[in-house]
Amino acid sequence: MTNDGEVAGYKKFRPGVDWGRWIIVLVLLLAVVSCAQVTPKPESSASPVGTGPLPQDIGTAGLQEMLLRLHTTARLMQTVAHPDDEDGGMLTLESRGKGATTLLLTLNRGEGGQNKIGSNLFDVLGVLRTLELLGADRYYGVEQRFTRVADFGFSKNADETFQKWQGHDIALGDMVRVIRTFRPEVLVARFSGTERDGHGHHQASSILAREAFRAAADPKRFPEQIKEGLLPWQAKKFYIGNVCGFGVQTCPAENYTVKLNTGEVNSRLGMSYIQFALLGLRHQLSQGVGGFSVDPGPRYTFYKLADSVLPSAAGPDGHEQDFFDGIDTSLPGLATRLGAEEAKVPFLQSALEEIAAEIENAARNGAKIPGEAAGPLFSASTKLATLITRVESSGLTPVLKADLLEVLCEKLQQAQTAVNLAMNVEMTATVAPPGGTGTTIPKEEEALTVVSPGQKFMVRVKFHNGSKYTLVLDRVGLGAPQGWAKQIDEDIALPVPPGEDRYANFVVRIPADAARAGVYTRPYWHRTDPETDSINIIDDAKYLTLPFPPPPFHAGAEYHIDRKELLIQGQSFPSGKLGAQVSSDVVVPFLDDKGTEQQRPLAVAPAFSVMLEPGQQVIRTQGDSACLVRIGVSTNLSGAMHGTLHLEIPSGWKVEPAQLPADFHARGEKQNFEFTVFPASLKEGRAQVRAVFESGGVSYREGHSLVTREDLGSFYYYQPAVQRISIVDVKVPQDLKVAYIMGAGDDIPTVLKQIGMNVTLLPADKLASAGLSQYQTIVLGIRAYDTQKAVAVNNKKLLDFASAGGTLVVQYETGVADFNNGKYTPYPAQLSRARVSVEETPVQILALDDGVFHYPNQIVVHDFDRWVQERGLYFMDKWDDHFKPLLACHDPGESEQQGGLLRAQYGKGVYIYTGYAFFRQLPAGVPGAVRLYVNLLSAGH
Repeated sequence: MTNDGEVAGYKKFRPGVDWGRWIIVLVLLLAVVSCAQVTPKPESSASPVGTGPLPQDIGTAGLQEMLLRLHTTARLMQTVAHPDDEDGGMLTLESRGKGATTLLLTLNRGEGGQNKIGSNLFDVLGVLRTLELLGADRYYGVEQRFTRVADFGFSKNADETFQKWQGHDIALGDMVRVIRTFRPEVLVARFSGTERDGHGHHQASSILAREAFRAAADPKRFPEQIKEGLLPWQAKKFYIGNVCGFGVQTCPAENYTVKLNTGEVNSRLGMSYIQFALLGLRHQLSQGVGGFSVDPGPRYTFYKLADSVLPSAAGPDGHEQDFFDGIDTSLPGLATRLGAEEAKVPFLQSALEEIAAEIENAARNGAKIPGEAAGPLFSASTKLATLITRVESSGLTPVLKADLLEVLCEKLQQAQTAVNLAMNVEMTATVAPPGGTGTTIPKEEEALTVVSPGQKFMVRVKFHNGSKYTLVLDRVGLGAPQGWAKQIDEDIALPVPPGEDRYANFVVRIPADAARAGVYTRPYWHRTDPETDSINIIDDAKYLTLPFPPPPFHAGAEYHIDRKELLIQGQSFPSGKLGAQVSSDVVVPFLDDKGTEQQRPLAVAPAFSVMLEPGQQVIRTQGDSACLVRIGVSTNLSGAMHGTLHLEIPSGWKVEPAQLPADFHARGEKQNFEFTVFPASLKEGRAQVRAVFESGGVSYREGHSLVTREDLGSFYYYQPAVQRISIVDVKVPQDLKVAYIMGAGDDIPTVLKQIGMNVTLLPADKLASAGLSQYQTIVLGIRAYDTQKAVAVNNKKLLDFASAGGTLVVQYETGVADFNNGKYTPYPAQLSRARVSVEETPVQILALDDGVFHYPNQIVVHDFDRWVQERGLYFMDKWDDHFKPLLACHDPGESEQQGGLLRAQYGKGVYIYTGYAFFRQLPAGVPGAVRLYVNLLSAGH
């Protein structure tokens, strides 16, 4: 940075004066103020994906789609249960094909599911799946919302689901909130609300949507929302899905009302709607859906009208052509919605017709040359802004006024976006590299992607005029908490010739009390105990239903063009100037480890992160009276810093040392510390220790970690600096050597090592060359055949290991057909999708005399107490007589399941298949599960 604050290598923002520019700017600002007073919404619908626009959303394709959206007032909302439930083809067709403003409400974040690409589970998986869904939403072209209910695992019916979610009202209230803020004409449930939906969450999502359709219009339902300023809203039509099954291409005529062809090709997308949607679905890799594809050709999805407040719009055959049949979605149609109150706004109909005509002109003019659409779009934007201020001051009743302003404000925003696309106007806001010299892009570890209290940095805002006209910048601003940012350039008008850029520079300082401002880049929800809680606690209500809080910094600019520059036939503007706005989030460019340029939204986080590694420890009652607690502390600040670290322990426990000093010298530095903790007694039970790092008068009690992936955006996951300790009465065999081959990823090996077992992680790709005779037991991690091709390829080697006297333990698989076709078991057996989802269901020991229940630990029925999130999944349903079922259990009202734990003698060794959910129980420190698992590894030895 130079002495006067200019960044070396960048042009300064030195405009000249033209006070007349504020006339057109004032019109836009008044409209913005009016729009801000419309029905209260979550603070922002922006998602911090940070992956930039798709090619289909910029340039000529982006302009054409925005013009399509400007033509219609259609608003559609779909409800589903989990990420990946959505009908992506339908959403893409309605949004990108028909221009409808479309929203996807997903009840939970999939945090209770399995993870096909890693060991992350529970809430950190929820953050990852939120990012994955946002990545898919970019392709669908939809907004995203969530409720506060959590995915607690598989549920077989809606009754169990509602019991876990504390009844209907929590999820229903959030769904009603979204309906009242988004105000859709059409509400579409993905599922039918019946048993054919399978998962209880699926059933519940449709049951809730059916009730919400009417409840959102009733001011007596959830009156606290009305007191907040939300207004009742009655959607016009409600449809249900799964009326013929998923993926079917034929459906009995009486089962559906609307049949949509998502296989239709869209030239802007370069493929069909369903094919484009599947490009988005591929981002949901943790769900295992990355390889889905469909061939070109017709592809149908079916929905049935289940409720409506309108006369039937169906034809003689009982079918409709579209969800919006019978609903006037034209701009002039907004006037007819008002009924008798239209007389209070006599100017409305003609104004809407003029705006619609301008949009039509823009579409016609810009069909071949995008820039030719600019004139009519400027005109439409100005007229929309004027109309908004007139409607705001009209005598319409609040509900009708809010409805009208909702649509007009949306159209103004779309018109402004379309103007920028037609004019090829862009704005970027980037954080200057540390040191602020030149334009060199730093490596990821050097980039200032996250800032903390006490730090100071510079943001450079670039305005690019890609049009053939001279534009005039009126204002450039940086959105940040009050007092954080200071522009170091004069804020007065500046002409920007065609093809040129202009820069504005802002110095930002994060104050020491930033934590109290609530601007840390963190989820606005949490669960105290993710393993058992089914409802999220909302930490900041203003973000309720958003995917994440919006990025903390964004830039905006206002510009205008003189009418003399842009000839618009037959139009007259008193000011002679046409204005528009453009905005951008603040991002940080960096080079990844491959040297590819990437960017990430600027984040704000505490100066120190404190993490206990791991967050769960299991210790034995027969072991040493001491356990080692490891803490990692990292800093985001530069320069020398000093602090102290100590543990908060249960009463009667002891810790050595009492505290440790810590000195840090550079941003990104991480140091590891160890304490020895002495429990008051080694009696089976649970406790927790908390780490506290103190520096500069501030106590740090949390750790935060970046959740991201190469194909996704990014966000941060926070967790308390706590280690939960389970003291377990478990005997461990001496001299048993175990090889663990990881599958999709789990934390079982960590727990086994904690209790003193000799465990070696054997990479799957080393299996072919590895000498297996050195081990007594080999364990295949969860979904090993499904995720590790080398395991399937070397299956005979694994079976030979068992036949020679070893013990082979195979854990659950999800690729049922592939597993059965592969014939991986030593004797015939058939894997199924059978599962027992109620973790409290009683378990019967079928073979009391089997050594698995006696060595080295005695197993009794009470060892199945206190399990978390389901008994098991993907049980066998057929097996030959060589297999012996060891356990039985079943969900309420269902038949007994005996295929969850099978043992077979194979040659001189033992083969065991288990579908019981040990991958959840051992990291949770469930005592009986730890004992039984150790016994399984010891079988045959």
